[in-house]
Amino acid sequence: MTAPAANPHAPVLLAEVLEALAPGPGDVIIDATFGAGGYSRAILATGATVIALDRDPTVQPHADAVANDFPGRFQLIRTPFSGLVEAFADSGAAKLDGVVFDIGVSSMQLDQAERGFSFMRDGPLDMRMSDEGETAADIVNGWDHGPLAHIFKLYGDERQSGRVATAILRRRAEKPFTRTLDLAEVVERALGGRRGAPIHPATRVFQALRIAVNDELGELRAGLEAAEATLSPGGRLAVVTFHSLEDRIVKAFLTERTGNAPGGSRHAPVAIDPRKPSFTLRFKGAREAGEEERAANPRARSAKLRAAVRTDAPAWGRIAA
Repeated sequence: MTAPAANPHAPVLLAEVLEALAPGPGDVIIDATFGAGGYSRAILATGATVIALDRDPTVQPHADAVANDFPGRFQLIRTPFSGLVEAFADSGAAKLDGVVFDIGVSSMQLDQAERGFSFMRDGPLDMRMSDEGETAADIVNGWDHGPLAHIFKLYGDERQSGRVATAILRRRAEKPFTRTLDLAEVVERALGGRRGAPIHPATRVFQALRIAVNDELGELRAGLEAAEATLSPGGRLAVVTFHSLEDRIVKAFLTERTGNAPGGSRHAPVAIDPRKPSFTLRFKGAREAGEEERAANPRARSAKLRAAVRTDAPAWGRIAA
């Protein structure tokens, strides 16, 4: 296995995440999206112990390097973050002082053409963050028109979702899709070749496929529930998101779990949830990257950080879909 590249992925909002987590010697922190280890290294540098999670097998060289630099205080468990509860139990740690999530695809994954995430690089139409399950090629070659249009609209906010789905079905009847640039070209033609637009015409479709392939929104809901169930009282939760679908889920979760869900009509009785809040907000609203970070790292432009502190109340359980 080759050695990891230097700084392949700059962690976004790093200073703000560290402030929200406030890690220190003796603390145990879960980095639920290890990637290239940017957050893990910064947390370990404070003296804390890190349990890292990642379902991507290609991160192992980065994990080996971190383990070598911080012996005895780091371990990687290969699992999606929906498996956080089981991973923490397997780690042998007695308490959990913090959890950080960095949601979505990393620049490191986008740069690997063989992973099939990018419409700018030719590669197999895969998009799996792990090496298991349905690929993007399976979806575009096998799903019916309705489900395809639905995910393009729901996960990609593609207004011409029906037109794109029609173009995909028409083309796959002649030849199945196997390559990223092939699909990108069909999507571009279906949308009229909007090359002058601020984003590439295939951006939304590729985003939608990636989310569907990896069940990213279901994983996020499950991960938030798992963090709630596992964090010790006083433990900190920090979540960095990169588009509105993710941020909406995190915002709704924290709004509910802090007991700040909006009531009904002022003319009708308001139902009071008898459960005590399982979190208090670390700060109001979302933190965003500063001008300097946005200029240095384009990925930071859409990033938002929300954070909260676990109370001693029981976990609430299942998040509404």
